[in-house]
Amino acid sequence: MKRSLLLLSLCSAGFLHAEVKLPSIFVDHLVLQRGKPVAIWGTAAEGEEVTVKFGEQSKKSKAGKDGAWKVMLDVLKASSDPVELSVKGTNEIVLKDVLVGEVWICSGQSNMGMTVKSSLNSEVEIAAANDPQLRVFHVPNAVADEPQKDLVKKDASTAWLESNPTNVGAFTAAGYFFGRELRKQLNVPIGLINTSWGGTRAEAWTSKPALEAVPTCNAIITGWDEFLKTYDPVKSKEDHEKMTAAVKAKIEAIKAENAQPGATPKVLPNAPRGWEDQKTSQHRPSVLFNAMISPIVPYTVKGAIWYQGESNQQRAVQYLTLMPTLIKDWRKQWGDEISFYQVQLAGFGNGKTWPQPVGADDAWAELQWTQMQTALKLPKCGMAVANDIGDEKDIHPKNKQEVGRRLALQALVKDYKKTDYMPNGVAGGPIFGGGDVTAGKYVMAWSNVGGGLKTRDGGELTGFIIAGEDKVWKTAKAKIVGKLVQVWSPEVSKPVAVRYAWSSWCPEANLINAEGLPASLFRTDKWDLSTKGNENPFAPPAVKAPVVPKPEAKPAEKAAEPVKKAA
Repeated sequence: MKRSLLLLSLCSAGFLHAEVKLPSIFVDHLVLQRGKPVAIWGTAAEGEEVTVKFGEQSKKSKAGKDGAWKVMLDVLKASSDPVELSVKGTNEIVLKDVLVGEVWICSGQSNMGMTVKSSLNSEVEIAAANDPQLRVFHVPNAVADEPQKDLVKKDASTAWLESNPTNVGAFTAAGYFFGRELRKQLNVPIGLINTSWGGTRAEAWTSKPALEAVPTCNAIITGWDEFLKTYDPVKSKEDHEKMTAAVKAKIEAIKAENAQPGATPKVLPNAPRGWEDQKTSQHRPSVLFNAMISPIVPYTVKGAIWYQGESNQQRAVQYLTLMPTLIKDWRKQWGDEISFYQVQLAGFGNGKTWPQPVGADDAWAELQWTQMQTALKLPKCGMAVANDIGDEKDIHPKNKQEVGRRLALQALVKDYKKTDYMPNGVAGGPIFGGGDVTAGKYVMAWSNVGGGLKTRDGGELTGFIIAGEDKVWKTAKAKIVGKLVQVWSPEVSKPVAVRYAWSSWCPEANLINAEGLPASLFRTDKWDLSTKGNENPFAPPAVKAPVVPKPEAKPAEKAAEPVKKAA
């Protein structure tokens, strides 16, 4: 009897394994990428022949020893006509209502995960959403210690959902408005894959081998390994509860002070996040890559849009190598030089009292700067600058419509060559292109000027600071002269460095091009930044030595006349 049950069990297991299966991303209503060979893959019994049919194409493959199979459909043309995709082995899977157009990954932390229903004018936007050819696939939040072949977690939203008033409220807002602009300008189906998670760090979205290969990134893995050796979840939870209680008490005390007549309002500290067990945390290196990126590789896409960085600001200089490592890793995983466009962190008060001292250290600004360096130095990359559409009090600014439009500008100009959409060919705001000192003024050249340089408000050019060799920053005056900008200060007779918009909250930064797109913050100096050396997530931030201005040189005192003796 036992032998019969064992045979039955083995036969059942073999039958189940013999079934042709597709990854979870292959379901009804999916969108396939046009203009590239398209990957279709899955599992079946070893040696089983699998036939994939789409339109007039029919491709065959045999499952390998591990049961994996894959075919590449020939290059497809855009099509808004629903077509069936069939996959047949011992069983047959038929996917209905498949379109062909442009497919983009939407990833990052909470500002990418932020939904349409939380964005500006959400009721109007939701009511007007009625485009069945704009579709979104949502990857549920999950972690894994090893790369997964398929999603380890699924929910009701694990489907390709059409844009309509019922669905769109839960879509990624930045992604949706990006896709909507592409739909408007390209008139082809658009598919968006939303794989994002609030509060997460870039290293969690990068594969372990990629991190290990770069010393500054491997320091993150080493830091976690050392931390977990002595980590006690029970004590950690107790400490967190005590800290939370203390912060809440402080918040209430400040509220009481602010309520006093004539009181100068003080900034409230942020309430702590809920406790997380670090052994299973989504912040660990590679765990989101394993569970939320690996399962969708190699789904054929045009590119990726990325909105993240808030959680890496204390290690901003490390981001100079971390973000390029992530981008190169994804391109290696896909075997394709996919386009990659980032949103630069928007202006935000970051819990500080404003105004801050001129030139004060600012990790947020340093992260913004490293983001732009990646966008400028890596091929097929770009940046949507958002320093003018932030919110001093809210890390999640609601104007995701403009964020999406600026991301779409990058793709429309660089990928789709839509010169009729942007006649001057600019995909973003002015970019600092070098400078020199002339007659006590720092004179700077710019690229991406488009129809010319101007100020957003029509007033004086502001947002610049300037320093001499003593590294003491002073508020600067600035003037647009054709395609150049002159910067100076009567307090700095011999300027050697200029910075622009160099603080997390800098509403006075008003340089734009004629197309209305803002300039990114920048710096001309190569002085050490405050986050240099911060590579371990658990090590205290490096302490930067304060700048001590050199004392002004005083004229030498005249030697005293010798006293003459009386005769």
